[in-house]
Amino acid sequence: MSRLALAAALILGAGAGWAEPTNRGTGAVLRVLDKLSGDVRDVELDNGGGAPVGRLLLELGECRYPEENPAGDAYAYVMVRDTEAETVFSGWMIASSPALSALDHPRYDVWVIRCKTA
Repeated sequence: MSRLALAAALILGAGAGWAEPTNRGTGAVLRVLDKLSGDVRDVELDNGGGAPVGRLLLELGECRYPEENPAGDAYAYVMVRDTEAETVFSGWMIASSPALSALDHPRYDVWVIRCKTA
């Protein structure tokens, strides 16, 4: 079996009955890197909230984390808009794999760090 077929079988098989129970956080901490200035900033957002950062507007749909491990792998639904209100990113970001679903922007990198818990 080829490596690609084996990887697909493992991923698809794991997704069928391997879902880990999760809790919904009250918000998330996102890290923003300005690639031009080198500035790094952490932004705390509540679920359904948003905040301007430079030329972007960050919006958080929700953040989820493993039920058994609140400090574990967080994943958040994030929307990023530019100054012209054009959506430049919309999707789930995963703390342990920021490159899996990354914002593609010439100036900024944004990724999720962790969920906020009650």
